[in-house]
Amino acid sequence: MILRVLLACAVMLISMSVLPLRAEPLRIVIDEGVIEPLPFASPNFVAENAGSAEMGAQLARVVAADLQGSGLFREIPSSAYISQVSDFGAPVQFADWKAINAQALVTGAVNVSGNNLTVKFRLYDVFSGGELGSGLQFQGTTDGWRRMAHKVADAVYSRITGETGYFDSRVVYVSQSGPKGDRKKRLAIMDYDGANVKYLTDSRAIVLAPRFSPTGDRVLYTSYETGFPRIYVLDVGSVQRRVLESQDGVMSFAPRFAPNGQTVVYSQASGSNTDLFAMNISNGSTTRLTSAPSIETAPSFSPDGTKIVFESDRSGSPQLYVMPASGGEAKRISFGQGRYGTPVWSPRGDLVAFTKQSKGRFHIGVMRLDGSEERLLTASFLDEGPTWSPNGRVIMFHRETQGASGTSTLYSVDISGRNLRPVRTPEGGSEPSWSPLQK
Repeated sequence: MILRVLLACAVMLISMSVLPLRAEPLRIVIDEGVIEPLPFASPNFVAENAGSAEMGAQLARVVAADLQGSGLFREIPSSAYISQVSDFGAPVQFADWKAINAQALVTGAVNVSGNNLTVKFRLYDVFSGGELGSGLQFQGTTDGWRRMAHKVADAVYSRITGETGYFDSRVVYVSQSGPKGDRKKRLAIMDYDGANVKYLTDSRAIVLAPRFSPTGDRVLYTSYETGFPRIYVLDVGSVQRRVLESQDGVMSFAPRFAPNGQTVVYSQASGSNTDLFAMNISNGSTTRLTSAPSIETAPSFSPDGTKIVFESDRSGSPQLYVMPASGGEAKRISFGQGRYGTPVWSPRGDLVAFTKQSKGRFHIGVMRLDGSEERLLTASFLDEGPTWSPNGRVIMFHRETQGASGTSTLYSVDISGRNLRPVRTPEGGSEPSWSPLQK
């Protein structure tokens, strides 16, 4: 099947007036699941004043890394350039870029004044000789230069694929250090590509399963600092936190926000039984959602908040089920051979990602909401904990290697199973949770 994605030439205004719109069609062709990456050039952004040249080079490198890292684009190296872009306002010499087979050209300009930073960019279809969409301008501080680069890359990605980008986003995860038998764990937050890592907790207590709120300003997680698993909610900006519930002697874990940001669904253990509960975090009121004599855990809301997918062993082995968000009858959706867990609903609403254990191997996979079209995207000794990019195109997860010296590393993969890539972090990483696009 050939899918032709036409250019979406929508006008986007970030901080100042945009340039006149001129659009020509540019296509990415996906043939039988094999994508031929689109060749593009991203020369250094033009320095508009003294002292801006280094920043211009850094911006162009991050934009290029974002696009190439998606697997949909292929950067043409600067050594192949016939001409350079030395004046942002000058006419583009399309023949020079056409000669090196660039199909898209990203140009930019940068102005650094003290701590203030202004970034402009334009995107061109080389073969048609037209500008794609409107030129954009971003303003901010030099500390936020990487975010500006991600915003440029998101705009390029969106205009060529017709999909929302995902580069201007963050990931919260469990950072791991030390030997396998004595791992120190703490919460960390980073840019989606592993840059700008900051630690949100120390390593004095085990922390598990961080989950972003729908607005990206809070994080739910489980901590063992009292000896029992307790759910905490942490404000990302202030790093202030509070216990979400405080029933003595009751183990609560695997929390996740509802799309409204005010309801949290989680697992609560009582003896050998574990059920799902929902809590209104404003007033602390709780509702029991399941009452089966089995273990129900890893709940995840549908994007519209009306349903929950979760893991249960009520059939004899861990499988995936969907039920109304208010509780009630659950329908099993996993029927392949093996054990299924950690389901996460796609932000597009059309797929569920999961972990599968089968024949001694672990996999990250996706399936339709009725369990059809199951696809396994990875296979290894231990792959677990999928989380979706904001646009539903990419899944991040963690992979652990075998043996006493085994390590845990974050990876990402396209939902087609292509473009498997490690996400570099200063220490080992597990249990990632992807934020929405930043505002």
